[in-house]
Parts: sequence; structure tokens; C-alpha cells
Amino acid sequence: MIKKIFEIIRLLSKTRKEPYLSFYNLLGFYPDNIGYYQLALRHSSVAVLAKNCVPISNERLEFLGDAVLSLITADMLYHRFGNKSEGFLTDARSKIVNREVLNKLAFAIGLDKLLMYSKSLITPEKTNIYGNAIEALIGAIYLDRGYETCRQFIEEKLFVKKFDIAKLITTETNFKSRIIEWAQKRHFEIRFDTKVMTSEMYNFETVLFINDREICDGFGKTKKESQQNASKKACRLVIKTPQIVYMKKGQK
Repeated sequence: MIKKIFEIIRLLSKTRKEPYLSFYNLLGFYPDNIGYYQLALRHSSVAVLAKNCVPISNERLEFLGDAVLSLITADMLYHRFGNKSEGFLTDARSKIVNREVLNKLAFAIGLDKLLMYSKSLITPEKTNIYGNAIEALIGAIYLDRGYETCRQFIEEKLFVKKFDIAKLITTETNFKSRIIEWAQKRHFEIRFDTKVMTSEMYNFETVLFINDREICDGFGKTKKESQQNASKKACRLVIKTPQIVYMKKGQK
């Protein structure tokens, strides 16, 4: 009882302080160790140096949060869709935790207003800094409050309130499979030429060819993401202008 009274007093004192109130509005609870959450909102472009001169940013928390999010999402899908196969569950999880969805979630909960990054170095529209920050935030919650609070935040604060899970997992997101199937049905040859980039915004560029004609390109932080982005663009092009496959180079 005495412990509970002290906890209430501690929480009441926090409500009068910033940034505790900002984090409460974001999370639905007050942090115990606010340092984790402040670090989760620090992008590598504004990293600070530790005593050993190692830059400190949200990247390690992002690594941890990615694993926690994947586990909790798998757990949620396993129990919600008890009659579905492993293939369905794997595909559903990949749709839920992809960067496009995470970026949207970040905006939906107002995380974009709190994230610290260098506006001179980073173009948010061309990066996944918001989706990465969601993962870092989950990593912070896990370290601060444990698995159960993480699970409640992800299921209730993110997915239940912000997304229709059933609708999301039935939405087509594997554009690479879709464009390959489109090409195979027409006996077209399709090729993905992926190369490493030195850009700070992207790590890979993929050029998509159909019948040795360059159709489009795509960029991403990972090889898979760049191929998916190229495939997504190609799907739109071949549906709108199917004759593009037969055009000579330079024609529109």
C-alpha cells in the first residue's frame, strides 16, 4: 500500500514536467527511465559522442526494437489466425512490419514531431527515419518496462487503434512476385540488376529489365526494398502503358 502511494506521488510529480508529459501523450504511460526514450528519438545525423568518442544515437535501440516488434507481431498473428498456415503468417508479418507501414504509424501517433534529426543532412520523405524511430521506441519500452508493456503498446496503441489488421494483411505488397508473374504469363524475360550505392539516403539501387529493356529503377536501404520499389513502379507502368515493354530505348 505504501509502495503504491509513493508510485502515485511520483507519477503526479512527473505530470508537471516536460518531456514526461510529451512521452505520456505518445505512449499512454509515464517512462521510468526517460533516457531510453530520449535516445530513441535521436537520429544518427544528430548523434552525440560518448566519453570513449563513440557516437550515440537510436540505432542500437532500433536493432532491439526490430526484434521485439517481429516477435510480438508473430505472437499476435499466431493466436489471431489459428487456422492459417506458416506461409500466410510469414507473409502477414512482413506486411505489418514493413517500413511503409511503420512510417505511417509514426505519423499517426505524432512521433514525427518529436524526432531529432539534421534537417540539412536528411530528407525524411526519402528515408525511413520515422519507421526506424518506431522500432527504436519499442526497444526503449522493452528496456524500460518489459515485454508485456511492449505488447500492449504495439497491439493497442499502434495496431488496434491505427490499422485494420485484417485489411492490411490482405493488401498486395509483394510487387516483385506480382511483376514476375505478369512477365511469366506473357513469356517475357525479367531481370533485376541491383548494385550497392554510396548515398547516405539509400544503400541499393535496382534497375528492372523486361526483355532486356530498362523499365524503371528503385532505391532502398536493403536489396529487397530496392527490388520491391522497382517492382512497384514497374507494376504501375505496365498496367498504365503495357506497350512500354516493346518501346525502343528513349521512346515514351
